[in-house]
Amino acid sequence: MAAKDIYHDTVITALEKDGWTITDDPLTLKIGRRTAMIDLGAEKLIAAQREQQKIAVEIKSFLSPSPLKDLENALGQFIVYARVLDRQDPDRLLYLAIKNSVFKNIFSEEIGQLLLETTELRLIIFDAKMEEIIQWIP
Repeated sequence: MAAKDIYHDTVITALEKDGWTITDDPLTLKIGRRTAMIDLGAEKLIAAQREQQKIAVEIKSFLSPSPLKDLENALGQFIVYARVLDRQDPDRLLYLAIKNSVFKNIFSEEIGQLLLETTELRLIIFDAKMEEIIQWIP
């Protein structure tokens, strides 16, 4: 079992405050002989549409001395997990959860803007102190 990110419980609380039910901690997917473990699986009932919305959430803290290296690792993991979900659970969307300060730092720069414009990267931006979701992208 992989170690939990330092913001694991914070993101759980933020999602629950936003009306999500945590269904998997972690969400485990098997692909061939390999196992992918995404930090969280969650569901939310959309009353107006009478259907469940399902997401998977990979939490990243970006604590290394190189934010670009953290971004490379997070994006690679996101791509692998998204492809596995496409095959095994196509109704579930993958999100990368990051702190607001990380978003303001790396995604305000040209490299972050480029990734948001040219990839399918979906983000959950959270406030670690308030334990709340600030923004969903897209």
